[in-house]
Order: sequence, then structure tokens, then C-alpha cells
Amino acid sequence: MLLAVAALAAFGGTPSAARDQDEARQALQAGEIRPLAEILDAVRGKLPGEIVRVKLEREMGRWMYELRVVDHRGRLLEIYVDARSGMVERTKEK
Repeated sequence: MLLAVAALAAFGGTPSAARDQDEARQALQAGEIRPLAEILDAVRGKLPGEIVRVKLEREMGRWMYELRVVDHRGRLLEIYVDARSGMVERTKEK
């Protein structure tokens, strides 16, 4: 749980960031999302490079972890993972 909250620290110190962190914590406690550590364990072998940023966001009513990954050729990729199932939903190059 601490890893998920720490990952959300990227939102900054604004009041909305605190609200976002509270919402994410509640989602975790309610079982709506899995802890970031579990998600990373599940997808690490499937990723084409190194994770450089993680963001948790709500997208069309679903929680998604957005992983920014730099591949072996230096490309920046955004990989979207369903925060409940751990399934990779889509990948796009930035």
C-alpha cells in the first residue's frame, strides 16, 4: 500500500493531490485496485524496458496504472495496466 501511495506523490503537494491520494487509498482498501507492488511483479517480465514513472488514474470509470517505460532503443512508452486485474490494456509510444 505504501508503494501505491508513494507513487501517487508525483501529483505534488496541492490540495487536489491529497484528495487524489485519499481516493486511491480508499480504492485500495475497498479492493477496487491492487497494490502497486503486486502489479509491478505481475507485469515486470512483460515490459520492454525500465520503468521510469508510475501514475494511477481513473479513466472512464476504471482505475489504471500508467507506467512510463524506456525501452532498449531509448523510446518512451506509456503502458496502461488495469489496476484491478493487472492486465496490460494498451501500449503507446510517446
